[in-house]
Amino acid sequence: QVQLVESGGGLMQAGGSLKLSCAGSGTFFSINGMGWYRQAPGKQRELVAYITSGGSTNYADPVKGRFTISRDNAKNTVYLQMNKLKPEDTAVYYCNAEFIIDGSRWWVPSDYWGRGTQVTVSS
Repeated sequence: QVQLVESGGGLMQAGGSLKLSCAGSGTFFSINGMGWYRQAPGKQRELVAYITSGGSTNYADPVKGRFTISRDNAKNTVYLQMNKLKPEDTAVYYCNAEFIIDGSRWWVPSDYWGRGTQVTVSS
């Protein structure tokens, strides 16, 4: 059974840094894109950053220049380095990944989510 497990959240003062990790485990053939999303209280879940299997990245405007997404394909892990944190970054951060479970059916991706990790930034 495939799963994603996040770690690295916590409480930080504004201006500080945190690094989130998300590791994929289970039986699968490969992982396509991986991303980080966040959901603040009373708001919809939104994309924070995305990285393809080849390493191309995309960021939401509010985090450009402050957050960096990266991945280690050998470890099936995606990271989110968050610098210059702001109180508005406070949210539950979720990891998402598109798995190819069966290599003989590479055109059939399966989307998985982690359970989320809380990031709280105090002013």
